[in-house]
Amino acid sequence: MQYMWINNKFLPILALLCSCLSVLATGTSVSYDSSAIIINGERRVIFSGSIHYTRSTPEMWPDLIQKAKEGGLDAIETYVFWDQHEPQRRKYNFSGKLDFIKFFKLVQEAGLYAFLRIGPYVCAEWNYGGFPMWLHNLPGIQLRTDNKIFKDEMQTFTTKIVDLCKESKLFAPQGGPIIFAQIENEYGNIMKPYGEAGKSYIQWCANMALSLNIGVPWIMCQQSDAPQSVINTCNGFYCDDFKPNNPKSPKMWTENWTGWYKDWGGKDPYRAAEDVAFAVARFFQAGGVFQNYYMYHGGTNFGRTAGGPFIVTSYEYHAPLDEFVNYQYVYTIDCSCSFKKISGNLNQPKWGHLKQLHAAIKSGEKVLTNSSSSTKQIGNGTDLTTYVSNSTGQKFCFLSNVNLEDANVDLQKDGKYFVPAWSVSILDGCNKEIYNTAKVNTQTSLMEKKSDGAENSTKLSWSWVSESMNDTLSGKGSFTDTKLLEQKATTVDVSDYLWYMTSVDIDNVTQWTDAKLHVNTTGHVLHAYVNQQLIGSQWEARGNNRFVFEQPVTLKSGTNIISLLSATNYGSFFDLTPTGIAGGPVLLIGKGNAVKDLSSNQWSYKVGLNGEDRRLYDVHSPSGSNWTLNHRLPKRVPMMWYKTEFKAPSGTDPVVVDLKGMGKGQAWVNGQSIGRFWPAYIADKTGCSQTCDYRGRYHTGNCMSNCAHPTQRWYHIPRSFLNNGENTLILFEEIGGTPSPVSFQTVVIGTLCGSAYEGNLLEMSCQKGHTISEIQFASFGDPQGTCGSFKKGSCEATNSPSAIQKACVGKTNCSFEASEANFGSSTCGKTSKRLLVQAVCN
Repeated sequence: MQYMWINNKFLPILALLCSCLSVLATGTSVSYDSSAIIINGERRVIFSGSIHYTRSTPEMWPDLIQKAKEGGLDAIETYVFWDQHEPQRRKYNFSGKLDFIKFFKLVQEAGLYAFLRIGPYVCAEWNYGGFPMWLHNLPGIQLRTDNKIFKDEMQTFTTKIVDLCKESKLFAPQGGPIIFAQIENEYGNIMKPYGEAGKSYIQWCANMALSLNIGVPWIMCQQSDAPQSVINTCNGFYCDDFKPNNPKSPKMWTENWTGWYKDWGGKDPYRAAEDVAFAVARFFQAGGVFQNYYMYHGGTNFGRTAGGPFIVTSYEYHAPLDEFVNYQYVYTIDCSCSFKKISGNLNQPKWGHLKQLHAAIKSGEKVLTNSSSSTKQIGNGTDLTTYVSNSTGQKFCFLSNVNLEDANVDLQKDGKYFVPAWSVSILDGCNKEIYNTAKVNTQTSLMEKKSDGAENSTKLSWSWVSESMNDTLSGKGSFTDTKLLEQKATTVDVSDYLWYMTSVDIDNVTQWTDAKLHVNTTGHVLHAYVNQQLIGSQWEARGNNRFVFEQPVTLKSGTNIISLLSATNYGSFFDLTPTGIAGGPVLLIGKGNAVKDLSSNQWSYKVGLNGEDRRLYDVHSPSGSNWTLNHRLPKRVPMMWYKTEFKAPSGTDPVVVDLKGMGKGQAWVNGQSIGRFWPAYIADKTGCSQTCDYRGRYHTGNCMSNCAHPTQRWYHIPRSFLNNGENTLILFEEIGGTPSPVSFQTVVIGTLCGSAYEGNLLEMSCQKGHTISEIQFASFGDPQGTCGSFKKGSCEATNSPSAIQKACVGKTNCSFEASEANFGSSTCGKTSKRLLVQAVCN
């Protein structure tokens, strides 16, 4: 029997382990220097990707992790979400989709490392930045500063997470996958107003984290003055210019933003694969050691988790793995290890283009981590960085062109190279191009939503019930106060909604004939009722945290009831910013500028909706008998609940519900919330483009799409939410949409395009068992255009279409090298040749 030291104990090693474990549970040492992450003495560069366990489901995790591994990643990163795990003080939840221990074990089983970002403030476009709302309400607390109450709570939660990881032996020295941990998050971006208290807080964070003795390095991102006992790292679209504050620290990029988030009323952001690859290559050219994609899979903001305040339900982020993954089948092997085979959608070409980049950089890993480097300016904006191994003399080079024009570079004995604008060529041995960030040699998948005619061919049958408002429209709440309360403190985040109700007595009706109701609010949406009649609804302009509601109102002699429903979802920086109608003022403005200030009236309050209290979203709710079934649906009536039954679309493709026709609200499938919806919020008409010029530094206004359409129309329903038989969809409609057009669809690859430069391999796949049914275009020569609009150039190999037809039609995938050997001779002469293919998936 063999033995080894593990955690200071001399232990026997089992000779036979279950073959489905690809990472042995033995102690792993993790250290670093300025040139490498050192794992068990091996000098490494690390590619990592963010996959948040809370934005997917446990059924999705195995495939997401496997697809990340296939994409060339070494590690998976995730935040830990305090608000989800401790929704009430000292009452914890680590079950189901919150079982991050299981998530990390799956990461290890796949043979990958893990990066634990505790925060516990995470931002992440998450509700309240991941802080539980009870934290905000503790007397005397100040968040994220040198405040004892906050620090005690932060230390308690951080210790809880670390202890759980230790109990499950998840840290690398214990044989687990976790090789890095993070404390705090991007504090340097907002630190200045905190002054000396902020500086002492950061010192405390580092000391507290180190005291937990996890055996792996701690990092702080966006913290240039981080104590040198931890590693400071970079977040952003580009980090090649970043330098750690300790010359002994590795150059680490904790968030390479693969795209950007969407907000209600906004257009769809898009960051090209070529630009992401360019940023990564430049980072490693400049001595980078660790790079993490934020996000690698964005996922879905289920329930009320989206922050912002206007972040949409989809957190797709234009990541290499798209939002959708679906459960397919299960099989077991003799050692009782269970695999779940799931088909996920790859966001192509981004996934494939980055996979090839990872392989190219990994091929030079031993040189990059054991060498000295030098950079030579070849021309203005064109640089050659040469790494030379200290032990073998082996070379590895990056040739970059940061200009907006192409460059032809002559490296004399090392060859001549065409380097497109805004690109990096990777040269093995400094004399052979093995990758260029602008030369895409992978497929492009154009996804489409497909109606499921077999299972839901008839129009959905709807029942409904009105949101009960007899109490609130009569001014009856559950408690009162003589001031306008702040919404966060009042609701403790149990609902998006808070009713503010008061009454006003009018003696002289004539003076108030043409009155106006004036409300100053920092809520995000306001619905105003006077004497049980809706007088208007309004929401804030994007990017503005407050607005003024002012509408004409009809008052009567005697007592008038004013009921104001404030709706909000809290964003990442809403700690000190009040929400709701806090402080007001609320005014009645009459003739001759007569004013009644109602701000100090007796106000009655009710947290949430009666429908929420009655759990109308729950299919097992005892209130279910109150639903009305009638073919004549209410027309554009606000504050309504709708219910329908449906069968899951056949097959295994990802499922979405098209909420066309709906206004604003929240949706549940079989009692599980799939998130907020707001299809009535239409994106701006201008600022979109049919083409995307990725050259030049990316910003969030580049390459926008989806102008003049709902910001989000389709909503993901994980297949694990669905039953084999009947399923129930329940919608709460806040502003008066209609469910008549609602339908269920699946997400599939419709059109498949391929691109490969001469000498490169092109792989094409329809995914999930679908076959290639037709080749619409194929040309090897100098074809032009983009996917969906290819056209032949001035020369081509005549056998291009027939060769592709033979290799691909009727198959789920095919591959071939772009060469004259496969497609015949061309009339292109010395012109650089390229293969373009467009196919249809069945």
